[in-house]
Amino acid sequence: MRKPFKIFLMTTGGILGTLLIAVVAFTSLSPQLGGKPTKVDKEVYIKSGHYNAKEGEFVNLIPTREMTGGSMPSVMWKFLFHKSKQAAPPGPLPTQPLDSLAITQKPAEMVRVTWFGHSASLVEIAGQNVLLDPMLSVEMGPVSWATPNRYNRSLAIAPEKLPPIAAVLISHDHYDHLDYATVRKIKDKVGHFYVPLGIGPHLRRWGVPNAKIVEMNWGDSARVANGLTVRCTPSRHFSGRGLGNRNSTLWCSWVMQAPAKRVFYTGDGGYGPHFAAIGRQYGPFDLALVECGQYNESWADIHMKPEQSVQAARDVRAAVMLPVHWGAFTESLHAWNEPVTRATAEAARLGQPITTPHLGEPVTLGTELPKSRWWE
Repeated sequence: MRKPFKIFLMTTGGILGTLLIAVVAFTSLSPQLGGKPTKVDKEVYIKSGHYNAKEGEFVNLIPTREMTGGSMPSVMWKFLFHKSKQAAPPGPLPTQPLDSLAITQKPAEMVRVTWFGHSASLVEIAGQNVLLDPMLSVEMGPVSWATPNRYNRSLAIAPEKLPPIAAVLISHDHYDHLDYATVRKIKDKVGHFYVPLGIGPHLRRWGVPNAKIVEMNWGDSARVANGLTVRCTPSRHFSGRGLGNRNSTLWCSWVMQAPAKRVFYTGDGGYGPHFAAIGRQYGPFDLALVECGQYNESWADIHMKPEQSVQAARDVRAAVMLPVHWGAFTESLHAWNEPVTRATAEAARLGQPITTPHLGEPVTLGTELPKSRWWE
């Protein structure tokens, strides 16, 4: 009996080993992983003050753990067998189609924000179109069967139908924020991609001309047009698209400052003192798009709970909070609508104005804000 069992083990091990090699080879060759920094690039990173040259990694302003509770096997076990029964909605979420013509016709003084689900949003400010973390694909990453499914099989607008975009702002290089397919579809209609340090090599590999890429360190600013300035500000997170490039690119939040209005986007990240610092230096803000979703006790340092998200909006001195990072993918254990349910309750408790638009429903500052509880 020993010989057949030994043959079975050898055969099974060989099959699993071959599959592992195939997966590693595929993901290593896939353009989705992006590019690699040059020696010159790394010299710039070292000068940023936020890069550990010895480890080859960017670091946070304060000590930050990617895992705060339990071992990786125990966390994986929870994700496999202890997800909420309402982890995904029972069907597609209500979506308001966005007309590209409406985007092209607007007064310069108007500020309008349209959320597409997860963190992808269009900010119309100072007469300019600014796209935030435009993950506008239905599938995610190089191996779609291994990544979360999008709730809706279509979005409020296809990337091909977007009008010219003055600026694309990327917060970090995770697949749910920096999407290869979307970048390939919109790169010719984008004026400039403003990205944290290290993401330039990804975009260059995907065919974006170097002249269109502006890599920025925390504290850097750039003029877009019509008096619009974008500022790269800190967040508390991590990065990486493959097995061997953990924290090889910087992560950030963004300030959009027009002559009369200011908008803030947190990007992803845990709660920390950087929000109050940003509020003091660049606030108050007319609107803040705040990460609110995909949190877990094991990720306490790198993702905010909804109550912390509301506090972050207050820290940056936001007149209105728009919760994002939910409504598209299930990436954690909580119910799909728990983030917005908890956030609206905490906002009411603290007196923080909050807007909760449908997917694709424009939020125009100075008009009545969407506040329906459509997720219930």
